[in-house]
Amino acid sequence: MKPHLERRRLRGSELLYRPELNKGTAFTNEERMDFGLHGLLPPQIETLEEQVHRAYLAYQRKDDDLERHIYLRQLQDNNSVLFYRLLLDHIEEMMPIVYTPVVALGCQQFSKIYRRPRGLFVSYPLKDSIPMLLRNRPREEVDVIVVTDGERVLGIGDQGVGGMGIPIGKLSLYTLIGGIHPTRTLPIVLDVGTNNKQLVSDPQYLGWRHERVTGAEYMDFVECFVAAVMQEIPGVLLQWEDFATRNARPILTKYQNRLLTFNDDIQGTAAVALGALLAAVYVTSKKLSEQQIVMLGAGSAGIGVADYLRATMVKEGLSEKEAARRFWIIDMDGLLVRGRAGLSPEQAAYARDPEEVSGWRVANAGIGLEEVMNRVPATMLIGLSTVAGAFTESIVRKMASRVERPIIFPLSNPTEHSEAKPEDLLEWTDGRALIATGSPFAAVQFRGREVRIDQCNNVYVFPAVGLGVTAAKAARVTDGMMLAAARTLGKASPALRDPGSSLLPALTELRDVAIDIAFAVAQEAQREGVAPPMPGGDIALRKKILVTRWTPEYGDILQTS
Repeated sequence: MKPHLERRRLRGSELLYRPELNKGTAFTNEERMDFGLHGLLPPQIETLEEQVHRAYLAYQRKDDDLERHIYLRQLQDNNSVLFYRLLLDHIEEMMPIVYTPVVALGCQQFSKIYRRPRGLFVSYPLKDSIPMLLRNRPREEVDVIVVTDGERVLGIGDQGVGGMGIPIGKLSLYTLIGGIHPTRTLPIVLDVGTNNKQLVSDPQYLGWRHERVTGAEYMDFVECFVAAVMQEIPGVLLQWEDFATRNARPILTKYQNRLLTFNDDIQGTAAVALGALLAAVYVTSKKLSEQQIVMLGAGSAGIGVADYLRATMVKEGLSEKEAARRFWIIDMDGLLVRGRAGLSPEQAAYARDPEEVSGWRVANAGIGLEEVMNRVPATMLIGLSTVAGAFTESIVRKMASRVERPIIFPLSNPTEHSEAKPEDLLEWTDGRALIATGSPFAAVQFRGREVRIDQCNNVYVFPAVGLGVTAAKAARVTDGMMLAAARTLGKASPALRDPGSSLLPALTELRDVAIDIAFAVAQEAQREGVAPPMPGGDIALRKKILVTRWTPEYGDILQTS
């Protein structure tokens, strides 16, 4: 069914309740006459700019961030163009509200603030009916799905069905930055229960009140879901989000060669971090392959970052073994050391030789971060642990005493789980640290100058990946495509033009940067043979990306051809 034919059938209130078609007070007099809208709207006809101004005033009247989050969600349910235009005009102010860190609070309060349905709830008791559930989706044509099971939401843990806030927020950014049409996105939560006792005992909790399904039963459920997606929505991009470490990597490994899919916590986080780190390395006038990297956090995100860093080092000329020896990775049980029980194959690739650390001080069950930093002349310190304050003053000062420009990335989120505060890192390093964080921090006033704090937000990559694979009609998402995204992001760094500038582009530049990243992703997809060649070559490919990108502007609803 062509969109304009669907519009012609809708009249009056039906039209006003379709967010992708609703123009509210911006409907022209002719449209109001043709579609039976006179009397349903105030007589004043507004421009989109006037609507944005009025919506922003209403937004400013909200008393706290959760209320602002709720307001934006309600606006999204009412008028898609106005919602995205408001976000675009106030992107630095509103992105933290519509997504991290405020989305964490939205997930915690999901059942209490629930207003209107959005997306699909695929609940375990209906495991035999998943194809039917997918056929109930709001729109037939879908380009991007973001799915979560709500078990590891940001740094706040198991939120059960409340994890739906993550796919909703994530897909808002696919549209805002990547230009994926809002009607062609589908948020999904796999409701397999929750082990959050507070949620289960809450009479307002809207999810399946059951302990989490695990093991073979869980993986069978995921298999049923993937099979249904491949059957009902073939060719869709399926992004996995906020799955527990024990499930995230196995799911990615199992399905990455079967359909168009990626895990943003593993691959998106790694690509953004790599892009920012490449910019930081440029400022130091050294190569990535010369760095000594200490990483706190060995979960799926941490190992994903390490894997992309290692792959880039190999491209610079190191062997796989030589590159792996540049890493010192620590988790809750201490430094990864060969022979330690419970290491995954991905973690084992970075485990150190026990003889190498013989005689090192052992605290609790293993060798901790402080001991590693005392022993290793680290040039990079990366945190993906969700352990607030883990980068202590003594650790950072020790690092700064050895390195002229220490690269320190506390990447955990939300904000309260950050391994360090940027103002402290600047103070402890005499302003020499190159810093990027996982959550948004305000600019820091340091010794008479303002220092902007870069946020390694995955929004720098995943919306562009969605645009690139959609435009190129890619069949797979490969690590090579994600590495191409990271390199392109690194090349967009203001620090390449001025070493004193930010490592990452400003949020206001994101839509333009996304075009370049999408183009690089699409080119790599064609090089790897997972996307068909396009007649007209690169010029046609870039044009296709630009044509595919949706922009929040009102169209002519009277158009019939």
